[in-house]
Amino acid sequence: MLAATVTAFSPDDPLRGLTVGEHPAPAAREHWTTVDVRAAALNQHDLWSLRGVGLRADQLPMVLGTDAAGVTADGREVVLHAVVGGASGHGVGPAEPRSLLSERYPGTLAEQVAVPTWNLVDKPAGLSFVEAACLPTAWLTAYRMLFTTGRAQPGQRVLVQGAGGGVATAAIALGAAAGLEVWVTSRDQERRARALGLGAALAVPAGERLPDRVDLVVETVGAATWSHSVRSVRPGGTIVVAGATTGDPARMEIQRLFFLEIAVLGATMGSRDDLVHLLAFLDRTGVRPVVDSTVPLARVGDGLARLADGAQFGKVVAEV
Repeated sequence: MLAATVTAFSPDDPLRGLTVGEHPAPAAREHWTTVDVRAAALNQHDLWSLRGVGLRADQLPMVLGTDAAGVTADGREVVLHAVVGGASGHGVGPAEPRSLLSERYPGTLAEQVAVPTWNLVDKPAGLSFVEAACLPTAWLTAYRMLFTTGRAQPGQRVLVQGAGGGVATAAIALGAAAGLEVWVTSRDQERRARALGLGAALAVPAGERLPDRVDLVVETVGAATWSHSVRSVRPGGTIVVAGATTGDPARMEIQRLFFLEIAVLGATMGSRDDLVHLLAFLDRTGVRPVVDSTVPLARVGDGLARLADGAQFGKVVAEV
């Protein structure tokens, strides 16, 4: 089968380690199901894997990809929950640590992928395969940050740092649809305008002082926005962190955190139940993922290059 794999690590030029070519198809395994992939979204996780983060040399070649939507052998249209092991234990046993597809088991950027049968969730008919493939990482993370971890309530004010990425665009659209007042920051004027089109109530340049403080901050940028996040949240408010694309902040500003009783909470992906609820949310509200562009699997390197350049607004998706 055709697959995109990591064949070498290259921290400075991750695409040098990418190979798109023939790879063995998944072998049959008890309590697992092989899915014919129709679409697979690209994520920063794929670029980190190409840099060698989270993988060992003896695991290569490793099929990239955490997100996918496809069809099982009996014709069931499904979305894949990308977390294997951990608390669920389904298909691998409870002693196995949690991992994402493409870390311990081959990923989704291939014509076929095998996952524990428990990880399959029915795809709503109203969602295309491309739209559904956007959900299991970025959109699921945004959903968990807002509603499961952040416990956002309609009418509250939320700040999303850095419009443009998959998690940020998802948080804007989901938050606005749920009745939140969503404020957004971005260095790019065009991205700020597009964020307003997604439902944001306010879009300001990165680092600019806000008109008022917010109840919740969605933080995935890290060093470049951390101080602004800490100074933008109200006393007793919450910052939910799910990434640090610009690295760890040099200062945590601990005095402000404890004096203002600001809660800092981490979020990683989401549970299978979160994914079920997210799919129902989209099916009932008509909210759809923002798709920046699509590429055929054979040209997945073009999509990863766009992601590496930070040129996308929304998700880049590989179609099979």
